[in-house]
Amino acid sequence: MRRLLFVAFALLLASPAVAQRLPGGVTPEHYTLWFAPDLDKATFRGRETIRVRVDQPTTSITLHAAEITFGEVTITAGGDTQRARVTTDAKAETARFTVDRTLPAGPAAIAVTYSGILNDKLRGFYLSSANGRKYAVSQMEATDARRAFPSFDEPAYKATFDISLTIAASDTALSNGRQTSDMPGPEPGTHTVAFATTPKMSTYLVALLVGDFVCREGGADGVPIRICSTPDKRALTAFALSAAEQQVTFFNRYFDIKYPFGKLDIIAVPDFAAGAMENAGAITFRERLLLVDPERSSVDLRKSVASVIAHEIAHQWFGDLVTMKWWDDIWLNEGFATWAANKPLAAWKPEWRMDLNATEETQTALGLDALRSTRAIRTRVSTPDEINEVFDPIAYEKTSGVLNMIEAFVGAEPFRQGVSSYLKKYSFGNAAGEDFWTEMTRVTGKPVDQIMKTFVDQTGAPALSVRTSCSAGATDVTVTQQRFFGTPDATAPASSSSQVWTLPVCYAQPGQAPRCELMKDTTHAFRAPGCGVPFINAESRGYYFSEYAPEAVLALGRTARSLKSSERVTLVGDEWRMIRAGRHDIGTYLDLAAVVAADDTPSVIDDVAARVAAVGTAVADGNQRAAYKAWIRARFGPVLESLGLPGRATDDDGVQGRRATLLALLGDTADDAGVQQRARTLAQAYLDDRSAVPPSMATAVLRTAAAGGDRALYDRYLAELPKMRGTPEEYYRFLNALAFFRDPALVTRTLEYALSTDVRSQDAPSLIGLLLAQPASQEAAWAFAKDRWPQLTERLGVFQGVPGIVGALGGFCSMERAADIRAFFARNPVPPAARGLQQAIERIESCVSLDQRQSAPFTRWLSAQR
Repeated sequence: MRRLLFVAFALLLASPAVAQRLPGGVTPEHYTLWFAPDLDKATFRGRETIRVRVDQPTTSITLHAAEITFGEVTITAGGDTQRARVTTDAKAETARFTVDRTLPAGPAAIAVTYSGILNDKLRGFYLSSANGRKYAVSQMEATDARRAFPSFDEPAYKATFDISLTIAASDTALSNGRQTSDMPGPEPGTHTVAFATTPKMSTYLVALLVGDFVCREGGADGVPIRICSTPDKRALTAFALSAAEQQVTFFNRYFDIKYPFGKLDIIAVPDFAAGAMENAGAITFRERLLLVDPERSSVDLRKSVASVIAHEIAHQWFGDLVTMKWWDDIWLNEGFATWAANKPLAAWKPEWRMDLNATEETQTALGLDALRSTRAIRTRVSTPDEINEVFDPIAYEKTSGVLNMIEAFVGAEPFRQGVSSYLKKYSFGNAAGEDFWTEMTRVTGKPVDQIMKTFVDQTGAPALSVRTSCSAGATDVTVTQQRFFGTPDATAPASSSSQVWTLPVCYAQPGQAPRCELMKDTTHAFRAPGCGVPFINAESRGYYFSEYAPEAVLALGRTARSLKSSERVTLVGDEWRMIRAGRHDIGTYLDLAAVVAADDTPSVIDDVAARVAAVGTAVADGNQRAAYKAWIRARFGPVLESLGLPGRATDDDGVQGRRATLLALLGDTADDAGVQQRARTLAQAYLDDRSAVPPSMATAVLRTAAAGGDRALYDRYLAELPKMRGTPEEYYRFLNALAFFRDPALVTRTLEYALSTDVRSQDAPSLIGLLLAQPASQEAAWAFAKDRWPQLTERLGVFQGVPGIVGALGGFCSMERAADIRAFFARNPVPPAARGLQQAIERIESCVSLDQRQSAPFTRWLSAQR
């Protein structure tokens, strides 16, 4: 599953969690499922037979069920059919079937008739709407299959499935298997669609979709592939089909295992909580992450769509073919899909620089790992709330970063062979982390197990402090590792002082090939050829922070052109963390930012622009901001001038990306009047003629214009939204730009609009989250959230929507606001949003600490710029 926008975790102030594991002793082998959804009444009828194997004689069987109304339940075993009594436990989400006569050990069949709700919470079997009609669609991960059918809803209980649906005559149905029959009836005005038996899979991978979906057909290596959507959006499916065909072909060869589920449908769903979901053979997507306008799409959208498709197709092997035994090893699914997704895209579109994408993902994870409230990759979970909270950058980006590090250490081909061997060994079964690293160690002959254990089971990440001295034409390097905390006054857990990681340290001098040392102790020394400061994270494949002496940072910055692009991203990212942690003074970072201001790598400029903006809001006092903005204009303005505005649509992607970032930095952060006026002029032109601004510049133009925009411009943006429903990228350009207007009256309008029926519940959290992230609107947005909390939780749901809002609260920078947030959630606990709350508060505290620690150094630095 691909996360979207914000991630959150589990609130310590909530009531004690109730474990929901099944007692065991009964194993499902095959489900026969029939559904009859009534879209008008928002209900469905269900009928199922589950073939199971009973380990020991018993008079009861317990499985999962939630929001299910039971009819008749019978159990057949040993030639005897008995009617069962049903006892439900709503809190544990289970149902117990009890019979009078003992069921013998061996095969049995459970037959159930029941009914359920097509809910409006985007989970289980739920209701969606578009184009004046309703759809029934599903999202079962992590623990919501039980809302669609009584089941053994744990990943280790893999079984085969026969699925059929009775639906309105005018509708179509999609599911995991290929369609095998389509028969009229049995009721007037209906038809029944049946699907082929699936391979063994977990319940959370079941897919059910009903509506007027239409599909564009293609294929790869004999695998039928379809991209499906509502009828009005079929024209936007061609790019996704091309990407999927390339990726299936690539993965078939890379994994040396042919795509295992027969056919592949990829479906755009109008209302969808996650970014996408890897249901076996029937992947579901948010429309904005699948549909691409062939004429007016930005390169960012095409890259994002292709990347998410690759992530979900990779899951067909990592997660669907081989599934983790339990959710504490969800990293075996999500981290591997994140790592694998970059590979087909690197082969297909080398200009997209997927190596930089991997570096950015690692930087994202390291940012989270710098918090005290981070977690280990493998974290014990038992309840749905605890399970949902581990879908975070630790499972995704951190795991991917660790895999990239190990791949670089053992070699690309040995690593590929190990992955293939692991997948073959556990095909259609389940695995744990030890199964993976044991097989990788065996195949590669390298100590993969030693490295992975320290990164999977330990919390946080190491900082490698580098000290060098040169003699006799070589450099003596001493590296010391210590767990990194991103706040200087952080109270470190007692256990952190003894934390040691086993990790490959790969380094390079300019112009030399990387060399690797395996570090196992707190301190490691080696001798590098040549004099100078070696870059201690060659090709940015290591999962750790690097700390150089301040003078070494600036030396590396001055020779940054000799570093690879990915290494420059790591250099500026790591140095910012040293500033946040109080290890260096802020002037070191700002001097480095000035040195790399004209860097031609968009990822470098994106990172620098975000940090430069953060200094302006968190550190610069009111009387310093004018001088600081002048410094930004002086350092970055000439770069934007050299690139030009708005540029040509034919300019390469790198130029387009840098131009968009610098426009926002200068127009918003630096309040450059000329840039702001140019942005308003371009926005007006874009409203009249979409070809007036290159697609990759449009978002930055609309947002920068909004920052100084008035009600007339706001009304024009708002008026565009109903027209743009058929082109998701355009729709979200205008929708999200509403959050960048600063006029208090317009901020209030946007908040009210976010909770109106004009905005889908899936989109409201991100819109409110953007308002919480803007200094001009965050106070009003928080006051609104507190005032409307019952309405927010009811409409958006505590499972999907509210955690995004909680996570966005980390954008504040005052201890008073941290106390207010903490007190509010003590009164209004949200269990699924918990570690997210902890992390939001810690980010606020870190921002306050940054201001306190760096205020004096910033004042000295700013004075020296005059």
